[in-house]
Amino acid sequence: MQAICRHHITDIHKIGYLSPYRTKGFMYKEIFRQSLDHLKLEGRYRVFIELEKIPGAFPRAKYQNKGQSQEITIWCSNDYLGMGNHPAVVKAMHQALDQDGAGSGGTRNIGGTHHWHTKLEQELADLHKKDSALLFTSGYVANESALSTLASRLPNCVILSDVQNHASMIHGIRYSKAEKMIFRHNDMGHLEELLKNIDPHRPKIIAFESVYSMAGDIAPIKEICGLAKKYKALTYIDEVHAVGLYGPNGAGIVDELGLQDDIDIICANFGKAIGVLGGYITANAETVDFIRSHASPFIFTTSLPPSIAAGALASLQHIRKDPTERLQMHQKVSLVKSQLRQTPIEFLDSESHIIPVMVRNAENCKGISDALLKNYQIYIQPINYPTVPKGQERLRITVTPYHTPEMIDHLIKSLTTVWKEFGLTSCQQKAQKDQAAAI
Repeated sequence: MQAICRHHITDIHKIGYLSPYRTKGFMYKEIFRQSLDHLKLEGRYRVFIELEKIPGAFPRAKYQNKGQSQEITIWCSNDYLGMGNHPAVVKAMHQALDQDGAGSGGTRNIGGTHHWHTKLEQELADLHKKDSALLFTSGYVANESALSTLASRLPNCVILSDVQNHASMIHGIRYSKAEKMIFRHNDMGHLEELLKNIDPHRPKIIAFESVYSMAGDIAPIKEICGLAKKYKALTYIDEVHAVGLYGPNGAGIVDELGLQDDIDIICANFGKAIGVLGGYITANAETVDFIRSHASPFIFTTSLPPSIAAGALASLQHIRKDPTERLQMHQKVSLVKSQLRQTPIEFLDSESHIIPVMVRNAENCKGISDALLKNYQIYIQPINYPTVPKGQERLRITVTPYHTPEMIDHLIKSLTTVWKEFGLTSCQQKAQKDQAAAI
């Protein structure tokens, strides 16, 4: 994948097509309108799909469009295990809502720490085999807060960041104003080359993800841990797309590899496999207390509603004791990939549960998404720039335990039909072209 990704996003005032002035002064609306028109022209304008859940029918939902309701199947949900609809989660949230009310009433420092927050943090620390954990309102805020606090307050710190890291990690690094070094995606040779040239006495943090959500590939975690130990660096991993889905306890890729003792700080969230909302970090007691005491987004933000924390706790406890959902999910993922291999559809056959279908054109990507929704009642959101580089546009399929074999057959047949209607190059043709170009 092109190694620019999210680290180099053009500022709006640098875009040449905007004309900020007219004869009678500054025209704010005109600037906004021109920017939006440009997005639409490129096929990158994002449209929200309004959904209404059908109780007990996930991943089926009602699509609300201009007063009309249509039943569809969702193929792009981050609720990987369907835990957002699980009876145990819903029941726990109802009970906490009845007991504790709607909101937390304040920040964690001022009246906003409830027993559900404490119980959930204890569960998370135990899950990841760490001393302590700390809740945030989202995974984005957790990454941004932890990285900005660590890098800004460790004297003369340098952060080594994978080029494909999530925007929340990039922004946290940027806000810290610490020196950053960007290493090529999953390139251990490049990472070690950078580490060699850093003063051995400087604090260093290697920041990376376990599962990269846009391509579905997995980081060489063991090798990164080896380099961190060799060059005395802290390891910071984002397990947002892995917690709940991998490992004997559902604690993520680090759990699956048995590397809990080698990773210093783990960040994840509850908006994916856990099925609710919020984020967290977990580490040794001193690291967590350090972030708790200095991170402004944590200090000054109202804490999660108790009912959300109770739902996350119930979800985690279920996932830990019963692997049924994640095993079924992985089986369904294998089935979808197996059927895709028999089609002309180009997709990234990654080692994770994420299945990116490579369209490589923003207009076609939106067109295919629209056609699937309108003609086949299949919802897969187009992914375009700046989430991925231009020319890397894709549809990202996510499979849940509740997608039936009939749903899978319908997806493959519908996607194959639309793929051909748009005249896209088959996998075999693309491979031949790539081989010819290499020669």
